[in-house]
Amino acid sequence: MTSPANRRLTRDTRHRVLGGVCAGLARRYGLSATGLRVAFVVSCILPGPQFIAYLVLWVLMPADDSY
Repeated sequence: MTSPANRRLTRDTRHRVLGGVCAGLARRYGLSATGLRVAFVVSCILPGPQFIAYLVLWVLMPADDSY
């Protein structure tokens, strides 16, 4: 098993809810995917480009189809 620091940043297509961005970020950095999703939803209440950043990451991050 590779450590989180050695994994590529890819969208997790197996554990995705919407696009797999939060699951991919959580897997890459060794975080809880659920906690990262909750933090993202809470941050969307604040002003800023969070949702646009999510969409950009969804487009730019390659899908991890190695399952």
